[in-house]
Amino acid sequence: MSDDRISDQGTGDGGRATHEDLTRDKDSERRLWGPATGVGSMPGGDARESARAVTGTFEDFPYLPELPARGPGADMIGRTTGLLAEVYARVEPSGWRIGDRPGRDTRRARSWLGEDLDALEEFTQGYEGPLKIQAVGPWTLAAALELRNGESALSDPGACRDLTASLVEGLTGHLAEVRRRVPGAVPVLQLDEPSLTAVLRGQVRSASGYRTHRAVDRQVVESALRDVTALSRGTAVVHSCAPDVPFALLRRAGAAAISFDFGLLTERDEETIGEAVEGGTKLFAGIVPGTDGPLSDPAGSVMGVRTLWRRLGLNPGTLAESLVLTPSCGLAGASPAYAHAALAHCVRAARSLADNPE
Repeated sequence: MSDDRISDQGTGDGGRATHEDLTRDKDSERRLWGPATGVGSMPGGDARESARAVTGTFEDFPYLPELPARGPGADMIGRTTGLLAEVYARVEPSGWRIGDRPGRDTRRARSWLGEDLDALEEFTQGYEGPLKIQAVGPWTLAAALELRNGESALSDPGACRDLTASLVEGLTGHLAEVRRRVPGAVPVLQLDEPSLTAVLRGQVRSASGYRTHRAVDRQVVESALRDVTALSRGTAVVHSCAPDVPFALLRRAGAAAISFDFGLLTERDEETIGEAVEGGTKLFAGIVPGTDGPLSDPAGSVMGVRTLWRRLGLNPGTLAESLVLTPSCGLAGASPAYAHAALAHCVRAARSLADNPE
């Protein structure tokens, strides 16, 4: 929650928080985030069907679905390049490459985004509350986009700075458009950064594949992320479904919430998880597989979360306040039936956690 919103909340009893104030704060926090949501991608290519499924399932925290099955421009890199300001990209056999002018691929990406926004607007009439919008973060974008010479933009610090500035400008306009279309929404910006750990460790391969790009300085990484998270006014989420998510770095970079695959956590992560919870960072815990498979009962899906809370010595009563439940990653590789079941399962698991945190 941003500082200006905190300062606007009055307290009774001479400035001391009353029971009513604390209850109101908790209610506001729930409205800000919602108990469960999705990650981003969905199977198929029907924007209206996906928007209907997402808004119908997540009445308290819908999101703008992505449909990469439609082809280049609907994938997460293509969609984000379509948002960039004065930077354009086209599809080459090796991937997305920066070009001089907007071409067919840019127009396609923008057209599909407009179609998705139309569908979302249709199914959010009168909605008030958090609405999640996803875009690729600056470092995964730099790792994925090629310069004109075919090398990753990550190899050029100047190109990385330009990409970040372009992303900030493009997302500023995108968030304004979302607010215009859904006036009652509080946009929550999710930055997808699955390549972030590889960027920090110098594990992103060059075009030849025979070497890797030098690790980017952590302060440079933090600074670029902070420029983008600032757009979301204290509600930015950073998502990575890769192992070894840098929780502490993301918190320093302004992430109000961190989205991750709960099944990839190790003992090394537990201390930083505890610090994040105690510091007020929201955890978007991916508890449902992103591809087809058997789903356990909702209570069983959050058993690991309850166990972690006990190991960390955290109050079980804070579970529902600290967590948003999601699939472990996007659902583009799932069948439509499984995707719908997985989203509904997250809602039921969140209800189970709230009803019985022990």
